[in-house]
Amino acid sequence: MDEAAADGRSARTGGIGGTAGTAGNGPAGRTGRTSAAGSALEKSLRVLEAVAAPGGPHRLADLTAAAAVPKSSTFRILASLIDQGFVRQEADSRYGAGPRLRGLAALVGAGEPATIGRILGELRRATGQTVHLALHSGETLTCIRKLEGGEDQPFRTASRVGMRMPLHTTAIGKSILAHLTADEVRELIGATGLPRRTPHTLTTTGALYDQLAAVRARGFALDDEENEPTIRCIGAPILGPTGRPVGGVSVTTVTFLVSREEIESYAPALCAAAQALAPLL
Repeated sequence: MDEAAADGRSARTGGIGGTAGTAGNGPAGRTGRTSAAGSALEKSLRVLEAVAAPGGPHRLADLTAAAAVPKSSTFRILASLIDQGFVRQEADSRYGAGPRLRGLAALVGAGEPATIGRILGELRRATGQTVHLALHSGETLTCIRKLEGGEDQPFRTASRVGMRMPLHTTAIGKSILAHLTADEVRELIGATGLPRRTPHTLTTTGALYDQLAAVRARGFALDDEENEPTIRCIGAPILGPTGRPVGGVSVTTVTFLVSREEIESYAPALCAAAQALAPLL
């Protein structure tokens, strides 16, 4: 569901292939555009996703903007989700995750193969840097795992599990774009544009296409302060059985400690981790 994925979260982001967030007060950074498009199920899932976003419980107006669903429809969907136990209405008329949603999250977490954690842990030990695992969802990425760098690492990235990130500025995002069809890339760029996040952001299609070709040739993508100043990352795609990207894994560093040459030396370990994760996702 591309519309659900298009909700850019408003909270500050950072570190998945380097990411800095966008300003906003609600659970998502969407600009408040509402749409009647999508089936009833799609709208309900977008509302539920907005409820589960970090920073909750959330106001009705924020949920409406985040889900891109008209306010009246959002209210009706919330009423149904409350009845089913997936959403809880707080005393101040804000909405948060209900017991059934929390239980579902626990079941999903418990069902994750332990091997995923082992693979990510090995990558962190091999590089000594922060490692992220993110899944592709429409126009954005969602971080599902984060392992901070070693204890001697003097910095912490601002990223967190559940955070949404753009595709064109992040290492994981570009590694995914490189493995989509040309039509899909054009459609994504048409929907999101190429907004500048730092002086190094690629904001023209020609520059982006050239870099995507390089990603396909070498097997990994580089974010060299394109999404957040001082953050440098490499990311590799996790490909499904048909060769389509389902997500990616990244190694994140800071420019004043790790040179471009050094972080690129982590590429073999990164790509091996991505290949090992593919059958698990």
